[in-house]
Amino acid sequence: MGQLAINGGKPVREKKIYYGRQWIDDDDIEAVKKVLTSDYLTCGPKISEMEKVFCEYTGAKYAVAVSNGTAALHCACIAADLGAGDEVITTPLTFAASVNCALYCGAKPVFADVDPETYNIDSDSIKAHITDKTKAVVAVDFTGQSVKNDEIRKLCEEYSLTFIEDAAHAIGTSYNGKMIGSLADMTTFSFHPVKTVTGGEGGLITTNDEKLYKKLLLARTHGITHDEAIMEDLPHEGPWCYEQIMLGYNYRLTDIQAALISSQMKKIDMFKSRRQSIVKRYDEAFSEIDGIIVQKEIPESDTCRHLYIIRLDFEKIKCTRRQFFDAMSAENIQCQIHYVPVYFFPYYRKLGYVKGICPNAEEVYKSIMSIPLYPKMTDSDVSDVIEAVTKIVEYYRR
Repeated sequence: MGQLAINGGKPVREKKIYYGRQWIDDDDIEAVKKVLTSDYLTCGPKISEMEKVFCEYTGAKYAVAVSNGTAALHCACIAADLGAGDEVITTPLTFAASVNCALYCGAKPVFADVDPETYNIDSDSIKAHITDKTKAVVAVDFTGQSVKNDEIRKLCEEYSLTFIEDAAHAIGTSYNGKMIGSLADMTTFSFHPVKTVTGGEGGLITTNDEKLYKKLLLARTHGITHDEAIMEDLPHEGPWCYEQIMLGYNYRLTDIQAALISSQMKKIDMFKSRRQSIVKRYDEAFSEIDGIIVQKEIPESDTCRHLYIIRLDFEKIKCTRRQFFDAMSAENIQCQIHYVPVYFFPYYRKLGYVKGICPNAEEVYKSIMSIPLYPKMTDSDVSDVIEAVTKIVEYYRR
């Protein structure tokens, strides 16, 4: 194996590899070029075409495209009629947007703990945090693995809660044979460049509920409608008239982004297959390394993994996480940490949240590290990552 690169040895790789990277090909570029020379750059036909693609893929009845994944979460909370005095149960092991969306509506986030083996929100912890103020659950498919949809759905039905599934990581994942996007009351997606499907930016909400769908449309576009079926001040002077009937936002997606996302969706099966093959190689390699803990998956989830996370067993690896992180970087493999528990942030501390409220999430956070996972990785790239992890573990176990 030789010395660690940080000690003067030769790194595993000559060129740096990052934890995530988009896949853009000639078909994607051509799809965008066609929009750039068309009549519509925004508010055009590519939006509804993209929404139709997602309905067909997920099995949902309705889809609403928005400007990004955060906007998708915000719109879902608006459609759920969240407001002051309401509580929303969610996970701390996520990007801040999954929690901030409740605050945007004046509601209070309540943190449930995670399963220490899957890292997804724990159904028993959700139940333990339900009060008469609870109005919704935002459950995050962390790393792409589905939450236990059946259990969460049952709780939401029992307590009359809105089930919002944050599937920013989970496009392509199915649960018990049904695609994520068709199971919760509302499911949100993100198309940031590191996600499985990208539009540069972009988001989307799917639902099977027509009432929620109509609220989502209004939330996306300033609360403005041209639909006479819901207008209040009829008759109007002419077809140019419209009404604002609620407070909404400018969360519209451009046709440029929609065309790119639709083009990307033609490759979703390939993306999923490649990601799963890389995950399989990682699982096989790291399961044999004493000192590395592999994320466990529930059998119900056929996962299209967005992130591959290893956990470091510091009882066996005698280093800090920062030392391991820097050692990987010195091997030209750039990792990332997903995520700092949301209530650790100064803003949330000022709201009264304290450390210690979700011990499983906090323990998981201390030792996790995301390593490279994306379809354009070659078999050689994957081997280099495995070699680097093995090399560093062996060095720090001496």
